[in-house]
Amino acid sequence: MSDEISQAEQQFKAGYAALVGRPNVGKSTLMNALLRQKISITTPKPQTTRHRILGILNRNSSQTIFLDTPGLIDPRYELQRFMVEQIHQAVADADIAIVMTEVTDLKIPDELVNGIKQQGIACLLVLNKCDLINRNEALPVIESFHEKNIYDEIIPVSALRSEGIDELEKTIEQYLPYHPPYYPPDIVSEHPERFFVAELIREQIFIRYAQEVPYSTTVTILEFKEQEGKKDVIRAEIVVDRESQKPILIGKGGKKLKELGIAAREQIELFLERPVYLELFVKARDKWRDDENWLKRLGYHA
Repeated sequence: MSDEISQAEQQFKAGYAALVGRPNVGKSTLMNALLRQKISITTPKPQTTRHRILGILNRNSSQTIFLDTPGLIDPRYELQRFMVEQIHQAVADADIAIVMTEVTDLKIPDELVNGIKQQGIACLLVLNKCDLINRNEALPVIESFHEKNIYDEIIPVSALRSEGIDELEKTIEQYLPYHPPYYPPDIVSEHPERFFVAELIREQIFIRYAQEVPYSTTVTILEFKEQEGKKDVIRAEIVVDRESQKPILIGKGGKKLKELGIAAREQIELFLERPVYLELFVKARDKWRDDENWLKRLGYHA
């Protein structure tokens, strides 16, 4: 029996796969599709993802630890520099890099691919939103990338419709190293519940507010109190970049903040699978996005 277990362990594969690409190409949607549950927040706005989000896919013969990353941009302030650093760290930690782009917009940053090649790891290209074109249109695009001889594999998918996901899973598994699982099979992420609650509130800010406001905000959890037989108590602080943004976020008579709280609470309850009492506060931290000390205090650190 021990010999059988030993042989099974030797055949098991496990490793890290970094999801990288430009903003809004569907990286977070893809990770959620791969995991069959929502781990990364998604909105139509670019640069929604700020942290490196870890999600774990367990299969009978493998464990893939996905690292969902922010979109690659030219950073203009410290928060964006932190976001770009998350990409570089993910690639440095990865056994596989999954470069993602849209089949209708094939711009892939050269510096991103060059960095992966220097790392010497497997590089897969995922062409997302293939449901927007027919097969005859997709084949020449795939062939053109094959001819460049840059990527180990090229896989067309539709992350939103979960099309091509099974094939992608099998392809990723081929490139994983032989290794025992890094995490127990019942764990989907290493992030605490507080992290996901803050992200779900921030997701609703991105959905419900326009222009610069979502990009100027972050969310910290002041209190997270679990109560057996009662609603969990969650108090969160929404930090804005300047004082003039507070009334925009709060709205007349607090109406907008109340609507935000209702929408966020519904998503939090779906995620936690239990009722919660959510209270939101708004605080201005002048130019926090460009202040290294504030960034660290607000959770933006390696």
